[in-house]
Amino acid sequence: MTGSRQEMWSRWNGRRVLRVGFAVVAAFVLLPYLLVVIYRFVDPPVSTLMLARYVTLQTVTRQWTPYDELSRNLINSVLMSEDARFCVHSGVDFDALRSVVESLDDEDAQTRGASTIAMQTAKNLFLWPGQNYLRKALEIPLALWIDFVWPKRRIVEVYLNIAEWGDGIFGAAAATELHFGEGPSRLTPRQAALLAASLPNPLVRNPGRPGPALSRLAARVEARTRGAGPWVKCLEG
Repeated sequence: MTGSRQEMWSRWNGRRVLRVGFAVVAAFVLLPYLLVVIYRFVDPPVSTLMLARYVTLQTVTRQWTPYDELSRNLINSVLMSEDARFCVHSGVDFDALRSVVESLDDEDAQTRGASTIAMQTAKNLFLWPGQNYLRKALEIPLALWIDFVWPKRRIVEVYLNIAEWGDGIFGAAAATELHFGEGPSRLTPRQAALLAASLPNPLVRNPGRPGPALSRLAARVEARTRGAGPWVKCLEG
């Protein structure tokens, strides 16, 4: 009888552990969806990258800049560099994803070609850096939810305020002050293109002191941005 009771107790404890574990995992997965709704109206106080730096006692430099105070040169440069189809997809560019699947040996296509502004916002706010299938599986539905809940302007505003532009440098205000001694509303087309071109690798590419490769890339971004009009109509008004 005692053995039977011990077996029942062991089974009950095992089920309890499973239930608690399931609840923790469910909370981890679902909490970002609730926060997205809150962040529609409240500016995010921190991202996972910032939180990691706080926990490890590293500095974080940031200052929130409302959308209307962001340079239009910067907005258009970042969109044309990072996500030219921003206004026509719903958070995930499935055509670009399909191209990545068809050319998996092209590392640049994986990291740049398919990652939209909404996907990068989801990653920066709630997930972790690096390339792996688990993060991507969490990132894609989060990006779709962000695009559904937030207006396009809000997506751009949040992204440009949490993007990393250097070691511990987060957001357009901190980046423009560090690299150009300017506010985020006063950027020239060239400065905006340099900032946009540095985003894929901000710890290596320095827009304030660009090397030849970054200068060439920024020139291409600047040229592309001159024709941005039809691609950024969703931000007008």
